[in-house]
Amino acid sequence: MNELETRQLRYFVAVAEELHFGRAAKRLGMTQPPLTRAIRELERQLGVQLLERTTRRVTLTTAGEALLQDARTALDAVSAAARRARHAGEPTPMLRLALKADIDGGLLPQILDAYAQEGASLPVQLVLGRVGEQAQAVRDGRADTALLLSPFDDRGLDSEPLLTEPFLIAMAADAPLAARTCLHLTDLAGWSLPDGSPADQGPVTGRHGTGGTHARRPGPTKDEAFTADTAQDASDLPQIFKLVELGRIVCFFPASLTRRYPRSAIAYRPVQDVEPATLSVAWPQHSRSTAVAAFVRAATKVAATAQPEPGTPQTATT
Repeated sequence: MNELETRQLRYFVAVAEELHFGRAAKRLGMTQPPLTRAIRELERQLGVQLLERTTRRVTLTTAGEALLQDARTALDAVSAAARRARHAGEPTPMLRLALKADIDGGLLPQILDAYAQEGASLPVQLVLGRVGEQAQAVRDGRADTALLLSPFDDRGLDSEPLLTEPFLIAMAADAPLAARTCLHLTDLAGWSLPDGSPADQGPVTGRHGTGGTHARRPGPTKDEAFTADTAQDASDLPQIFKLVELGRIVCFFPASLTRRYPRSAIAYRPVQDVEPATLSVAWPQHSRSTAVAAFVRAATKVAATAQPEPGTPQTATT
């Protein structure tokens, strides 16, 4: 069997993720007939059927599902190799740290200070992104290490937990639920996430948004301009806070973030049966970078000696 080419893997991953040849071709910037021929040639080369095709739908076979996982890993590795080679050849080497702004457990300043004292330290460049993007940034070489919330996709990564703290739910201070000092997930029944899943399943790290999931009140509201799409598009804290204050969404945040942003129109409440938020540091498996090792060492040292912050306010003034 001839060795596979990255082009073949890219074509297959696009079809496997879209489950539609037309959409996959558009995504790849090509027409559908050559894409169809390429997938058939790939199947012939491997000697297995990767896709089940009918006039109505495309689905993955067992062999296709297996190839999809490995193809993603292989494409990530190729992309990472190219990026890391370019980074290594830059005149001024840097350590690229992936994180979501404000999701650092309040530890980032101390970690950067401790890292600067390490003999193998490099200047740090922050690679900012949404929650859930940090692990992929390390895998594909855009970042050398990351601070991120668990659970996360740890394929190809090693990690070390740094800090565990409660998730709190943010809601409008005048909401009926805000009158309670502690909630349970069942109290959130009737709220839904922007993708339609129920809010009473708790925060989902890695979703689109800020420190956790945000949810929309189902059914019509007094202002029909606020829709599920509005909540989904709210990608930074000012937007999220405004929608929370207006009673259009609720959002789960790590406790350290709520202490950093007290607001009189928002109530932060503990939810008794929600798993805590765990901040971790992650890096590529088999990494030999002394700069990465020094950063991990500094992060774990700071986390081990961090002093607990004062209790989280239930409501607060700006």
